[in-house]
Amino acid sequence: MRLYLIGAGVIARTHAEAAAKLPEPAEIRVADPSPAALAAFSEKFPDAVRFPDAAAMLGAEEAREDDIVIVATPPFAHLEPVKLAFRSGRHVLCEKPLAMNDNEAAEMLRAAEQAGRKLGCCSVRFKGMAHMEAVKKAVDSGVLGEIYHVGFVHKSARSRAGIEYQPASRWFLDSSKSGGGILIDWGPYDFATLIDVLQPAEIKFNAAWLRQPETEADPRDVVFDVETHAGAFLTFRGAGGPVHVNYERASCAHGEEYARAEIEGTSGAVRWSPFDSRQPVYIRYDKDGQIVEERVETGPPGPLTVMDNPLHHFYRELHGGSAYANVDARAVDHFRCLSAFYACAESGREVTVAIAPAKEESK
Repeated sequence: MRLYLIGAGVIARTHAEAAAKLPEPAEIRVADPSPAALAAFSEKFPDAVRFPDAAAMLGAEEAREDDIVIVATPPFAHLEPVKLAFRSGRHVLCEKPLAMNDNEAAEMLRAAEQAGRKLGCCSVRFKGMAHMEAVKKAVDSGVLGEIYHVGFVHKSARSRAGIEYQPASRWFLDSSKSGGGILIDWGPYDFATLIDVLQPAEIKFNAAWLRQPETEADPRDVVFDVETHAGAFLTFRGAGGPVHVNYERASCAHGEEYARAEIEGTSGAVRWSPFDSRQPVYIRYDKDGQIVEERVETGPPGPLTVMDNPLHHFYRELHGGSAYANVDARAVDHFRCLSAFYACAESGREVTVAIAPAKEESK
Protein backbone atom coordinates (compact mmCIF):
# COMPACT_ATOMS: atom_id res chain seq x y z
CA MET A 1 0.00 0.00 0.00
CA ARG A 2 0.97 3.65 -0.28
CA LEU A 3 0.75 6.26 2.47
CA TYR A 4 0.73 9.96 1.56
CA LEU A 5 1.55 12.34 4.40
CA ILE A 6 0.57 16.00 4.05
CA GLY A 7 2.80 17.68 6.61
CA ALA A 8 6.18 16.42 7.82
CA GLY A 9 6.07 17.47 11.46
CA VAL A 10 5.94 15.55 14.73
CA ILE A 11 2.50 14.03 14.15
CA ALA A 12 3.38 12.95 10.62
CA ARG A 13 6.37 11.08 11.99
CA THR A 14 4.15 9.15 14.42
CA HIS A 15 2.00 8.00 11.50
CA ALA A 16 5.08 6.90 9.58
CA GLU A 17 6.17 4.88 12.61
CA ALA A 18 2.69 3.34 12.84
CA ALA A 19 2.89 2.36 9.15
CA ALA A 20 5.81 0.05 9.95
CA LYS A 21 3.42 -2.06 12.07
CA LEU A 22 0.77 -2.54 9.37
CA PRO A 23 0.10 -6.08 8.08
CA GLU A 24 1.70 -5.16 4.74
CA PRO A 25 4.62 -2.94 3.71
CA ALA A 26 3.76 0.71 3.20
CA GLU A 27 5.49 2.98 0.70
CA ILE A 28 5.66 6.47 2.21
CA ARG A 29 5.40 9.78 0.39
CA VAL A 30 5.54 13.06 2.29
CA ALA A 31 4.84 16.68 1.31
CA ASP A 32 5.74 19.85 3.19
CA PRO A 33 6.67 23.36 1.99
CA SER A 34 9.35 23.53 4.69
CA PRO A 35 12.75 22.15 3.53
CA ALA A 36 13.79 21.87 7.18
CA ALA A 37 10.74 19.76 8.06
CA LEU A 38 11.34 17.48 5.08
CA ALA A 39 15.00 17.10 5.98
CA ALA A 40 14.16 16.19 9.58
CA PHE A 41 11.58 13.68 8.35
CA SER A 42 14.06 12.10 5.94
CA GLU A 43 16.63 11.60 8.68
CA LYS A 44 14.25 9.16 10.34
CA PHE A 45 12.56 7.79 7.20
CA PRO A 46 15.19 7.92 4.44
CA ASP A 47 13.14 5.78 2.04
CA ALA A 48 10.22 8.25 1.99
CA VAL A 49 9.73 10.10 -1.30
CA ARG A 50 9.67 13.86 -0.61
CA PHE A 51 7.62 16.58 -2.31
CA PRO A 52 7.48 20.36 -1.77
CA ASP A 53 3.67 20.45 -1.83
CA ALA A 54 0.66 18.15 -1.62
CA ALA A 55 -0.57 18.81 -5.16
CA ALA A 56 2.73 17.67 -6.64
CA MET A 57 2.75 14.56 -4.46
CA LEU A 58 -0.83 13.48 -5.19
CA GLY A 59 -0.48 14.25 -8.90
CA ALA A 60 2.74 12.33 -9.38
CA GLU A 61 1.05 8.94 -9.85
CA GLU A 62 -2.37 7.41 -10.42
CA ALA A 63 -4.42 6.56 -7.35
CA ARG A 64 -4.81 2.97 -6.21
CA GLU A 65 -7.82 1.55 -4.39
CA ASP A 66 -6.08 1.26 -1.02
CA ASP A 67 -4.07 4.51 -1.02
CA ILE A 68 -4.37 6.49 2.22
CA VAL A 69 -3.70 10.20 2.58
CA ILE A 70 -3.07 11.49 6.10
CA VAL A 71 -3.59 15.20 6.66
CA ALA A 72 -1.16 16.09 9.46
CA THR A 73 -1.31 19.88 9.36
CA PRO A 74 -2.66 22.38 11.94
CA PRO A 75 -6.49 22.61 12.01
CA PHE A 76 -6.78 25.76 9.88
CA ALA A 77 -5.01 23.88 7.07
CA HIS A 78 -7.18 20.73 7.06
CA LEU A 79 -9.98 21.53 4.62
CA GLU A 80 -8.14 22.19 1.36
CA PRO A 81 -5.72 19.23 1.67
CA VAL A 82 -8.65 16.92 2.49
CA LYS A 83 -10.55 18.08 -0.60
CA LEU A 84 -7.41 17.82 -2.74
CA ALA A 85 -6.84 14.26 -1.57
CA PHE A 86 -10.39 13.23 -2.39
CA ARG A 87 -10.12 14.81 -5.84
CA SER A 88 -7.06 12.62 -6.38
CA GLY A 89 -9.21 9.54 -5.74
CA ARG A 90 -7.75 8.50 -2.38
CA HIS A 91 -9.08 7.74 1.11
CA VAL A 92 -8.36 10.39 3.75
CA LEU A 93 -7.47 10.13 7.43
CA CYS A 94 -7.43 13.62 8.96
CA GLU A 95 -5.81 14.67 12.20
CA LYS A 96 -8.04 15.95 14.99
CA PRO A 97 -9.90 18.21 15.24
CA LEU A 98 -11.44 17.23 11.94
CA ALA A 99 -12.24 20.81 10.89
CA MET A 100 -12.54 24.40 12.05
CA ASN A 101 -16.35 24.44 12.02
CA ASP A 102 -19.43 22.45 11.02
CA ASN A 103 -19.49 23.87 7.49
CA GLU A 104 -15.96 22.66 6.82
CA ALA A 105 -16.77 19.21 8.23
CA ALA A 106 -19.87 18.96 6.03
CA GLU A 107 -17.82 20.03 3.00
CA MET A 108 -15.30 17.27 3.72
CA LEU A 109 -18.07 14.69 3.92
CA ARG A 110 -19.56 15.83 0.61
CA ALA A 111 -16.12 15.56 -1.00
CA ALA A 112 -15.76 12.01 0.35
CA GLU A 113 -19.18 11.00 -0.96
CA GLN A 114 -18.49 12.51 -4.38
CA ALA A 115 -15.18 10.68 -4.60
CA GLY A 116 -16.59 7.40 -3.29
CA ARG A 117 -13.83 7.29 -0.66
CA LYS A 118 -13.68 7.15 3.14
CA LEU A 119 -13.13 10.09 5.48
CA GLY A 120 -11.63 9.22 8.86
CA CYS A 121 -10.49 11.22 11.89
CA CYS A 122 -7.62 10.57 14.31
CA SER A 123 -9.81 11.23 17.37
CA VAL A 124 -9.91 7.43 17.90
CA ARG A 125 -6.45 7.11 19.45
CA PHE A 126 -7.75 5.62 22.70
CA LYS A 127 -10.39 3.31 21.21
CA GLY A 128 -9.63 -0.39 21.40
CA MET A 129 -7.11 -0.13 24.24
CA ALA A 130 -7.30 -3.01 26.72
CA HIS A 131 -8.50 -0.92 29.67
CA MET A 132 -11.19 0.75 27.54
CA GLU A 133 -12.46 -2.61 26.32
CA ALA A 134 -12.64 -3.79 29.94
CA VAL A 135 -14.84 -0.79 30.80
CA LYS A 136 -17.10 -1.46 27.80
CA LYS A 137 -17.37 -5.13 28.80
CA ALA A 138 -18.47 -4.12 32.30
CA VAL A 139 -21.09 -1.76 30.89
CA ASP A 140 -22.37 -4.29 28.35
CA SER A 141 -22.54 -7.11 30.93
CA GLY A 142 -25.36 -5.45 32.84
CA VAL A 143 -23.51 -5.76 36.16
CA LEU A 144 -23.91 -2.01 36.71
CA GLY A 145 -27.68 -2.16 36.41
CA GLU A 146 -29.38 0.83 34.82
CA ILE A 147 -26.71 3.41 34.06
CA TYR A 148 -27.74 6.92 35.02
CA HIS A 149 -24.64 9.05 35.70
CA VAL A 150 -21.09 9.56 34.41
CA GLY A 151 -18.38 11.77 35.86
CA PHE A 152 -15.62 12.51 33.34
CA VAL A 153 -12.94 14.91 34.57
CA HIS A 154 -9.38 15.56 33.45
CA LYS A 155 -7.74 18.62 35.01
CA SER A 156 -4.10 19.56 34.52
CA ALA A 157 -2.64 22.53 36.36
CA ARG A 158 -0.25 23.65 33.58
CA SER A 159 -0.22 21.72 30.29
CA ARG A 160 -1.34 24.35 27.78
CA ALA A 161 -0.51 23.62 24.15
CA GLY A 162 1.56 26.54 22.87
CA ILE A 163 2.84 27.47 26.34
CA GLU A 164 3.96 24.58 28.56
CA TYR A 165 3.52 21.98 25.78
CA GLN A 166 5.14 22.65 22.38
CA PRO A 167 5.82 26.29 23.30
CA ALA A 168 7.17 27.05 19.82
CA SER A 169 3.75 26.26 18.31
CA ARG A 170 1.96 29.45 19.30
CA TRP A 171 -0.80 28.79 16.74
CA PHE A 172 -2.47 26.63 19.42
CA LEU A 173 -3.35 29.86 21.26
CA ASP A 174 -5.01 31.57 18.28
CA SER A 175 -8.57 30.37 17.70
CA SER A 176 -8.43 31.46 14.05
CA LYS A 177 -5.73 28.81 13.52
CA SER A 178 -6.54 26.16 16.12
CA GLY A 179 -10.34 26.35 16.17
CA GLY A 180 -10.34 26.58 19.97
CA GLY A 181 -8.43 25.66 23.11
CA ILE A 182 -8.41 22.64 25.40
CA LEU A 183 -11.84 21.52 24.20
CA ILE A 184 -10.89 21.41 20.51
CA ASP A 185 -7.51 19.87 21.40
CA TRP A 186 -8.58 17.07 23.77
CA GLY A 187 -12.35 17.08 23.32
CA PRO A 188 -12.13 14.88 20.20
CA TYR A 189 -10.64 12.09 22.33
CA ASP A 190 -13.05 12.68 25.21
CA PHE A 191 -16.17 12.48 23.06
CA ALA A 192 -14.85 9.53 21.05
CA THR A 193 -14.35 7.75 24.38
CA LEU A 194 -17.73 8.64 25.87
CA ILE A 195 -19.60 7.77 22.68
CA ASP A 196 -17.72 4.48 22.35
CA VAL A 197 -18.74 3.44 25.86
CA LEU A 198 -22.29 4.81 26.06
CA GLN A 199 -23.36 4.45 22.38
CA PRO A 200 -25.86 7.33 22.37
CA ALA A 201 -28.22 8.11 19.52
CA GLU A 202 -28.14 11.76 20.57
CA ILE A 203 -26.35 14.04 23.00
CA LYS A 204 -27.99 17.10 24.56
CA PHE A 205 -25.74 19.89 25.79
CA ASN A 206 -27.81 21.25 28.67
CA ALA A 207 -25.27 23.79 29.91
CA ALA A 208 -21.61 24.54 29.18
CA TRP A 209 -18.90 27.02 30.09
CA LEU A 210 -15.44 28.09 28.87
CA ARG A 211 -12.80 30.00 30.83
CA GLN A 212 -9.15 31.04 30.60
CA PRO A 213 -7.54 31.14 34.06
CA GLU A 214 -4.73 33.70 34.26
CA THR A 215 -1.10 32.92 35.08
CA GLU A 216 2.13 34.91 35.15
CA ALA A 217 3.38 32.78 32.24
CA ASP A 218 0.63 33.97 29.88
CA PRO A 219 2.18 35.26 26.62
CA ARG A 220 1.64 38.94 25.90
CA ASP A 221 3.14 39.15 22.41
CA VAL A 222 0.80 36.78 20.54
CA VAL A 223 -2.92 36.20 20.12
CA PHE A 224 -4.16 34.17 23.10
CA ASP A 225 -7.93 33.90 22.86
CA VAL A 226 -8.65 30.21 23.54
CA GLU A 227 -10.17 28.52 26.57
CA THR A 228 -7.96 26.46 28.88
CA HIS A 229 -10.75 25.19 31.16
CA ALA A 230 -14.12 23.90 29.99
CA GLY A 231 -17.07 22.07 31.45
CA ALA A 232 -20.56 20.90 30.58
CA PHE A 233 -23.62 19.06 31.82
CA LEU A 234 -24.80 16.62 29.13
CA THR A 235 -27.55 14.07 28.60
CA PHE A 236 -26.75 11.01 26.51
CA ARG A 237 -29.76 9.14 25.13
CA GLY A 238 -29.50 5.68 23.59
CA ALA A 239 -31.20 2.32 23.86
CA GLY A 240 -31.56 2.65 27.65
CA GLY A 241 -32.69 5.56 29.76
CA PRO A 242 -31.00 8.96 29.83
CA VAL A 243 -27.44 9.09 31.15
CA HIS A 244 -26.39 12.36 32.76
CA VAL A 245 -22.76 13.31 32.24
CA ASN A 246 -20.71 15.82 34.21
CA TYR A 247 -17.74 16.74 31.99
CA GLU A 248 -14.68 18.85 32.75
CA ARG A 249 -11.36 19.29 30.94
CA ALA A 250 -8.56 21.73 31.82
CA SER A 251 -5.02 22.40 30.65
CA CYS A 252 -4.78 25.22 33.19
CA ALA A 253 -6.61 25.33 36.51
CA HIS A 254 -5.80 26.73 39.92
CA GLY A 255 -7.74 23.96 41.61
CA GLU A 256 -6.59 20.41 42.28
CA GLU A 257 -5.45 18.46 39.23
CA TYR A 258 -6.77 14.95 38.76
CA ALA A 259 -8.07 12.57 36.11
CA ARG A 260 -10.93 10.21 36.69
CA ALA A 261 -13.91 8.71 34.91
CA GLU A 262 -16.71 6.85 36.65
CA ILE A 263 -19.92 5.31 35.35
CA GLU A 264 -22.64 4.77 37.94
CA GLY A 265 -25.61 2.46 37.69
CA THR A 266 -28.33 1.21 39.98
CA SER A 267 -26.35 -1.94 40.81
CA GLY A 268 -22.74 -0.85 40.63
CA ALA A 269 -20.10 1.52 39.25
CA VAL A 270 -16.95 1.25 37.17
CA ARG A 271 -13.99 3.64 37.58
CA TRP A 272 -10.93 4.12 35.36
CA SER A 273 -8.36 6.58 33.99
CA PRO A 274 -9.33 6.95 30.32
CA PHE A 275 -5.99 8.20 29.00
CA ASP A 276 -3.58 6.14 31.10
CA SER A 277 -3.74 2.45 30.25
CA ARG A 278 -1.28 1.69 33.06
CA GLN A 279 -3.91 2.52 35.67
CA PRO A 280 -6.33 -0.18 36.86
CA VAL A 281 -10.05 -0.45 36.28
CA TYR A 282 -12.29 -0.98 39.32
CA ILE A 283 -15.87 -2.12 39.80
CA ARG A 284 -17.78 -1.27 42.99
CA TYR A 285 -21.05 -2.92 44.01
CA ASP A 286 -23.10 -3.87 47.05
CA LYS A 287 -22.77 -7.22 48.82
CA ASP A 288 -24.76 -7.92 51.96
CA GLY A 289 -25.25 -4.21 52.51
CA GLN A 290 -21.57 -3.38 52.19
CA ILE A 291 -19.56 -1.79 49.37
CA VAL A 292 -17.22 -4.21 47.60
CA GLU A 293 -14.49 -3.00 45.26
CA GLU A 294 -12.82 -5.33 42.77
CA ARG A 295 -10.05 -4.74 40.28
CA VAL A 296 -11.04 -5.72 36.74
CA GLU A 297 -8.65 -7.87 34.77
CA THR A 298 -7.72 -5.98 31.62
CA GLY A 299 -5.14 -8.41 30.26
CA PRO A 300 -1.75 -7.51 28.79
CA PRO A 301 -1.39 -4.38 26.66
CA GLY A 302 -1.66 -4.90 22.93
CA PRO A 303 1.13 -4.35 20.41
CA LEU A 304 -0.18 -0.94 19.30
CA THR A 305 0.22 2.41 21.03
CA VAL A 306 -2.32 5.22 21.05
CA MET A 307 -0.29 6.89 18.32
CA ASP A 308 -0.52 3.77 16.15
CA ASN A 309 -4.26 3.35 16.51
CA PRO A 310 -5.68 5.93 14.06
CA LEU A 311 -3.88 4.52 11.02
CA HIS A 312 -4.41 0.90 12.05
CA HIS A 313 -8.11 1.36 12.79
CA PHE A 314 -8.57 3.15 9.45
CA TYR A 315 -6.59 0.49 7.57
CA ARG A 316 -8.78 -2.24 9.04
CA GLU A 317 -11.91 -0.25 8.17
CA LEU A 318 -10.82 -0.12 4.53
CA HIS A 319 -10.18 -3.86 4.55
CA GLY A 320 -13.52 -4.84 6.08
CA GLY A 321 -12.32 -5.32 9.64
CA SER A 322 -12.81 -3.54 12.96
CA ALA A 323 -14.89 -0.40 13.12
CA TYR A 324 -12.91 1.30 15.85
CA ALA A 325 -12.36 3.93 13.18
CA ASN A 326 -14.82 6.83 13.10
CA VAL A 327 -15.55 7.43 9.45
CA ASP A 328 -17.79 9.55 7.23
CA ALA A 329 -21.00 10.74 8.96
CA ARG A 330 -19.91 9.38 12.33
CA ALA A 331 -16.64 11.31 12.17
CA VAL A 332 -18.57 14.47 11.34
CA ASP A 333 -21.09 13.87 14.15
CA HIS A 334 -18.24 13.51 16.63
CA PHE A 335 -16.89 16.87 15.49
CA ARG A 336 -20.34 18.44 15.72
CA CYS A 337 -20.28 17.63 19.45
CA LEU A 338 -17.43 20.11 19.85
CA SER A 339 -19.27 22.78 17.88
CA ALA A 340 -22.40 22.18 19.97
CA PHE A 341 -20.37 22.53 23.17
CA TYR A 342 -19.06 25.93 22.04
CA ALA A 343 -22.51 27.02 20.86
CA CYS A 344 -24.11 26.04 24.18
CA ALA A 345 -21.43 27.86 26.17
CA GLU A 346 -21.66 31.01 24.06
CA SER A 347 -25.46 31.21 23.78
CA GLY A 348 -26.58 29.71 27.06
CA ARG A 349 -29.11 27.60 25.13
CA GLU A 350 -29.42 23.82 24.91
CA VAL A 351 -28.05 22.16 21.78
CA THR A 352 -28.71 18.58 20.63
CA VAL A 353 -26.52 16.50 18.31
CA ALA A 354 -27.66 13.26 16.65
CA ILE A 355 -24.96 10.57 16.44
CA ALA A 356 -24.70 8.17 13.51
CA PRO A 357 -24.70 4.53 14.74
CA ALA A 358 -21.45 2.65 15.03
CA LYS A 359 -20.61 -0.23 12.76
CA GLU A 360 -20.55 -3.60 14.53
CA GLU A 361 -16.99 -4.20 15.68
CA SER A 362 -15.18 -7.38 14.82
CA LYS A 363 -13.17 -8.83 17.69
